Amino acid sequence: MTTTFPTHKQVVIIGGGIVGCSVAYHLTKLGWKDVAVLERKTLTCGTTWHAAGLVGQLRSTANITKLAQYTSRLYANLEEETGQATGFKQTGSIAVATNQQRFEELKRGASMARVFDLEVELMTPQEMAPMWPLANLDDVIGGVFLPGDGQTNPVDTTMALAKGAKMGGAQILEETRVTGILRKNGVVTGVSTDQGDIQAEFVVNCAGMWGRELGRMAGVNVPLHASEHFYFVTEQMNDLVPDAPTLRDMGGYTYYKEDAGKLLVGAFEPVAKPWGMKGIPADFSFDTLPDDQEHLLPIFEQAMHRIPKLEQTGIQLFLNGPESFTPDDRYILGEAPELRNFFVVAGFNSIGIQSAGGAGKVLAEWIVKGHQPLDLWDVDIRRFAPFQGSHLYLHDRTVEGLGLLYAMHWPFRQFETSRLARTSPMHDRLKKAGACFGEAAGWERANWFAPKDVEAKYEYSYGRQNWFEYSAEEHKAVRENIALFDQTSFAKFLLQGRDAEAILNQVSANNVSVPVGKIVYTQWLNERGGIEADLTITRIAEDSFLVVTACSTEGRDFHWLQSHIPEENAHAVLTNVTSGYAVLSLMGPRSRELMSTLTDTDMSNEAFPFGTSQEIHMGYAQVRASRITYVGELGWEIYIPTEFALSVYDRIIDQGKAFGLRHAGYHALNSLRMEKGYRHWSHDITIDDTPIEAGLGFAVSFTKDRGFIGRDALLRQKAEGVTKRMVQFVLDDPHPLLYHNEPIWRNDVIVGYITSGMFGHTIGRTVGMGYVTNADGVTAEFVTSGEYEIEIACTRYSARAALQPSYDPKNERIRN
Repeated sequence: MTTTFPTHKQVVIIGGGIVGCSVAYHLTKLGWKDVAVLERKTLTCGTTWHAAGLVGQLRSTANITKLAQYTSRLYANLEEETGQATGFKQTGSIAVATNQQRFEELKRGASMARVFDLEVELMTPQEMAPMWPLANLDDVIGGVFLPGDGQTNPVDTTMALAKGAKMGGAQILEETRVTGILRKNGVVTGVSTDQGDIQAEFVVNCAGMWGRELGRMAGVNVPLHASEHFYFVTEQMNDLVPDAPTLRDMGGYTYYKEDAGKLLVGAFEPVAKPWGMKGIPADFSFDTLPDDQEHLLPIFEQAMHRIPKLEQTGIQLFLNGPESFTPDDRYILGEAPELRNFFVVAGFNSIGIQSAGGAGKVLAEWIVKGHQPLDLWDVDIRRFAPFQGSHLYLHDRTVEGLGLLYAMHWPFRQFETSRLARTSPMHDRLKKAGACFGEAAGWERANWFAPKDVEAKYEYSYGRQNWFEYSAEEHKAVRENIALFDQTSFAKFLLQGRDAEAILNQVSANNVSVPVGKIVYTQWLNERGGIEADLTITRIAEDSFLVVTACSTEGRDFHWLQSHIPEENAHAVLTNVTSGYAVLSLMGPRSRELMSTLTDTDMSNEAFPFGTSQEIHMGYAQVRASRITYVGELGWEIYIPTEFALSVYDRIIDQGKAFGLRHAGYHALNSLRMEKGYRHWSHDITIDDTPIEAGLGFAVSFTKDRGFIGRDALLRQKAEGVTKRMVQFVLDDPHPLLYHNEPIWRNDVIVGYITSGMFGHTIGRTVGMGYVTNADGVTAEFVTSGEYEIEIACTRYSARAALQPSYDPKNERIRN
């Protein structure tokens, strides 16, 4: 497409699929013209060309749904803008349910769609029949219709994006293979290709299946793995309704798309076939993989059940085309923490066509503005730990990951593959105590404990699951007596050096100029006042601070702090000490009594007040005890050097027998924190929220010397007022359960959605948190004067709203 090979570009994009062309298109729309797309062969030749072209809009979170909605709008207008046909049409989609549990899932999704301003309709089988007369609907009990969903021609749409990018000044270079990534002092400086080097300010990895290998060239972890992915196209079927909605039968692992009078049947089988274990061939171009009809025999049976006429219809095309999948079935987007100005957009888990427009848009804005334009944590590259780039880990997870896209999305569902990657020293002890483990950031964590003679295994549902009563007993123990949590998975960093205090005070909204032994709860903000992190900082020496945060944000938070240490003349060293310490937490009104039997340190309120930390002896070990809580009761987090962890644990269990000590898991932790209204980063607070909106103004120090990042934005917001506020809700009916994304109705108008929900065993009702929004401002009077309902699976339930937590609003229990 061009004969002049460049030596310098502002942005180099590697990969000429629909995503790479979308990034280039959106950069030019923002006025950046010095852009080149490098494609090793020809545009669309990797995965894009064989995609089914479905353009759905409803995703699992608000912002990712917004991006999918944008994609649909973009494709609808792209042909008019560029003159290149795309084949886009809004045909809608129907998802069917053959049992009540699946129907509840679909109805919960329909409620969520209303929050996101998506048109949605519940349908009976009788209403579906005219749209799909060939479908056997005898076993279908209901479904959901999304009229705004559509389909497009992936190749034509990519060509339209490429044409739009060229119209904006971008260059597209085909037959150009990248052989290396140039870098200096932790910053990308360009690429090496088989045609020569190109110096660049920014490099974007849009290499699809090759994304992991390309990342390794740059020293960047890009955890994705290719999998065989199947669909087949029939011969002409005369009874198909033209432009019929896409039909999804997730219980049958299949979808059905009318395609010019033929039927395309796609599969998301429960046990997938990873591919490319020895690397993706460099010359793989418009290629497919061998048929495996034996592997798909169960899919054929499901398809013939749903569309009986398939038994008499020939197959014109059987396609096995590889696509890339990530460990959590969410795509990868953002600036690599290992290499500045190196961005990644890859691993789309079979939704690349419907995601490309929005993903390209936000990545282009991130590059141009220098920060992410909205909360993208669901897909942020920083969510992955280094071990998740392991070839074996990715292979094993991919076997499960593809099928999970159509499996039931149960609350609290756990991955079954690639487990036991990270375990605390107490893992085997907890297992013997009846722990049922969940996984978070690769950590095996005890979520609940089964009684003797009960198998510690999940039985999933949208109602009260099999562990509900066991977790209730754990919850009760914390409120009334004492329980032990294993919180070893906490991420832990040390910042040391004479400039450590000044750096942390600049990054933190709260004041860390405190005496040694004081714990500071704080947020880290961006310049717009959005919350980048929510954590505690303990001053353990004049020049040393311990930062403790969630395991899921370990990489993100470490990168945020590291990137805010000045490059020159700063005397501060940041070290990740997560693996060096186990953490056991004793929580409950009798925790002081038990702690006093384990140490000779004075544990009284006067000697050991709330919000302080001391090094103490416990058994044969020296540990750090921090009086802090995430459950709303008296208690201590005990930080133990890893090699001493088991001896301390055993001593606690032995001494705890006299107090009725019991184990507690993360489900109880969640129900306890919900009653107290404690926020959870990534659910209740994100970069789209400020401390003032979130009700965390008490953790902001506006008067400290030299200010902090985000201070000016917060001062403006304080002066102008807020248009949303975090509110706690308690359902009046004790039976329904909240999880997330349920619509909040105020006086018959949707004003927000639930960010977190859990049954509160102390108050005997389900508790939820969510932001109430109003363009004209949200005051305390506005919140308390409304009549509220929460919509669950298309049914509304009355709720009480409050700005204070339901349990111990004055914090008396944690301070005495």
